Amino acid sequence: MTTVPAQPAQPAQPARPDTQGAEQLLAQSPADSPPGDGRRGLSRRGFLGYVVAGTTLAVAAELTTGARPAAAAVPSGPQVAEVFDLGDLQTRSALPTSQLITITLDGNGVAHFAIPRMEVGQGITTAAAMLIAEELDLPLDKVEVTLAPARPELVFNQLTGGSNTMESMYTPIRVAAAVARGRLLAAAATLLGAQVSSLTARSGVITDTAGGSATYGQLAALAASAQTVPVRVNLKSTSSFRVVGTPQNRVDARDAVTGRKKFTMDLAVPDALPTMVCRPPTLNGSVRSVQNLPAVQAMPGVTDVVVVDTGVAVRAATFGQCIDAVRALEVTWNPGTVAGESDESVLRRLKAAELPMAVPKVPLLARTVDLRFEFMFRSSAALEPNCAIADVRAGRATVWAGLKSPIVAQRNIADALGLPQTSVKVNVVTGGGSFGHKLFGDAAIEAAKISKAMGKPVKLMWHRADEPRQGRTHPMATSRIRATLLGSNVLTFEQRHTSIQTDFSHGLGERLTAMAAELPAGLGNLGFAQSIFTLTQELPYDFGVVTQLLNEVDMGFNTGSMRNIYSPDVACANELFVDQLAKKLGKDPLAFRLEFLKNERVKACLRKVVEVGRWGRAMPAGTAQGIAVHSEYKGATAVLVEIDCRPETVNRTVRDAVTGPRVTKAVIAIDAGLVVNPRGLEAQMMGGVSDGIALALTSSNHLQDGHFLEASWDNYFYTRQWNVPPTFECIVMPSDRDLPGGAGEAGVAASVAATACAYARATGTVPTRFPVNHGTVSFTPKTFVPPVPASPTDGLSHTY
Repeated sequence: MTTVPAQPAQPAQPARPDTQGAEQLLAQSPADSPPGDGRRGLSRRGFLGYVVAGTTLAVAAELTTGARPAAAAVPSGPQVAEVFDLGDLQTRSALPTSQLITITLDGNGVAHFAIPRMEVGQGITTAAAMLIAEELDLPLDKVEVTLAPARPELVFNQLTGGSNTMESMYTPIRVAAAVARGRLLAAAATLLGAQVSSLTARSGVITDTAGGSATYGQLAALAASAQTVPVRVNLKSTSSFRVVGTPQNRVDARDAVTGRKKFTMDLAVPDALPTMVCRPPTLNGSVRSVQNLPAVQAMPGVTDVVVVDTGVAVRAATFGQCIDAVRALEVTWNPGTVAGESDESVLRRLKAAELPMAVPKVPLLARTVDLRFEFMFRSSAALEPNCAIADVRAGRATVWAGLKSPIVAQRNIADALGLPQTSVKVNVVTGGGSFGHKLFGDAAIEAAKISKAMGKPVKLMWHRADEPRQGRTHPMATSRIRATLLGSNVLTFEQRHTSIQTDFSHGLGERLTAMAAELPAGLGNLGFAQSIFTLTQELPYDFGVVTQLLNEVDMGFNTGSMRNIYSPDVACANELFVDQLAKKLGKDPLAFRLEFLKNERVKACLRKVVEVGRWGRAMPAGTAQGIAVHSEYKGATAVLVEIDCRPETVNRTVRDAVTGPRVTKAVIAIDAGLVVNPRGLEAQMMGGVSDGIALALTSSNHLQDGHFLEASWDNYFYTRQWNVPPTFECIVMPSDRDLPGGAGEAGVAASVAATACAYARATGTVPTRFPVNHGTVSFTPKTFVPPVPASPTDGLSHTY
């Protein structure tokens, strides 16, 4: 075998004679300059790697001295995230242990790579396989990528988040594969009696000019090294790529759609029986007493009932029997951490905590524009419910779960069980979605506690009703913006974002602490949330003096880094405000943006979506177009949507729920740097647009009397089929950058903003609370006692 470690508004009307149309604006805007903002990746192709001692070929890559991208000068002065962003933080913190990651080549010529990240549907296993196939000259079906278990020795190199996987692992994976290819060529030269320079590697076979050949499988053992030695390699130039940059289907797509793919609940762990928890009616309540414990223990199929800190756990032969037992439990509960709180009471707390503006509201000889926006709680529940399998025995524990930060989860499980971390094995399983909440090991920790209390293996699954009510949410927030105008110029732009505290205990906070010395001056002294806010937020406009500040309030809510963290709310507020600035100055929204945008990549994306989406075309009253842009993750996005807000659309109902406005068309353009898999990127953007539509129009949690009303997908209104735009187009922009940028979250912020802008233009009213339908509870809340609905009996007319 061969082992290779890697390092690494008013209703839209036809354009008036004095209003520039999209074609005029594009023609009059400055000629396209080479896309770029001065932030290129590594320009050199030579790297140092290692051949690691062993019975099979093993290689590692040395990357810690790589060049750092330079910041581009911008007229308003660069913001922190333009110089050093969250991706830079994650990539740099991962470098010291990248040589501990290995690629293995077996006797069948198959390359195996256990990626220290989590696949949650974003396609990283496919992209990693493409990188290995490219640099190793292997067919894609000869590369197998699995998920690595928790490996504490990787320190900060095993966290999936911040759209960083390809950015941080692109070069390490390629270097490892290139070292392996070099060793295989050397072994083939020995075996075939030829010069390395005369050999050709293609599709897992090495041939010489005389017609001799050897497969990678035949060469794997011969290529191994008895000792670890450094090796210098040159990576392929992008112009010679055969696999990277070509559209590829997901390597696991067929298994996923045919049911062969194994998720956590599909795993057959001996004696691990279905387990569920009876949870409190209020958020984070606790058990005071259980009145009928013996009766529930005697119910059909029930094997165990125990009280834990999160509720009363039930283990039974089937999940249906678990649900029956949970519903039968009679529990007296202690109040939760937010007893009596409601949407309005939390908003009052946020308003009291809002930071003041620096510029007076009525400056001399200038005008000020002020707006305030509110963003309600949103559930981060994914398609796959929270779940985990745990087998805790005397002195040891084994856990299987979808975990994006498995080292932190391993440590937390060990603490909860009173075991050393070395006695806890955590297996990472592919997840059915994430939205950020799989950054936390909540289900895994809970399963381990229950298994210890019962003394038996458990297969824990949260009920759908549990997740919106007791799971992690995207925090409620407000965003206040003030701009100062003098003539046709914007002199100042101030944004004060106030949020319920975001929990960063999943590992990003530790990275900030460890990397404080490398952060831009002063940033290391900020709190975790403020640092991450500063490392992610960029305003891509020349608006004079720009300040964006965050303040957070801790009120005892369960929160998390929902997809794109702060950016969807911040960008939605910004882009709605930009439309109002344009209106104040009597300018078309497109013309205004093209005049003030400072980022050429963003401009290029905007030009493309207005061209493809036919910005400014005549539309009926009650419908409109909206545009928005966003800059983050060393890339850029622009989105154009068309929305239908006519009464016959708004008043239509589906399953007794008012559908509300419908987005009928969406066009997104993205510059994500070097793109490994364009098809995967397009799928990410489709998901991002669906997220944006939901965040702008429909999806939120209603807080009343200390609990959330929503309790499953039938009353938590993520984007439904009736609101998916019939017309969707994604344009992957060409890029001159040498490295990938972030993509997993890149499609969200501009999508929610464009949808909000379109809604404002179609209705003539600027929305200030999101989602716009939050004021209407169009469903009958499910019961709180019992805490979950009864299981459906016909399997057809229920959507729990």
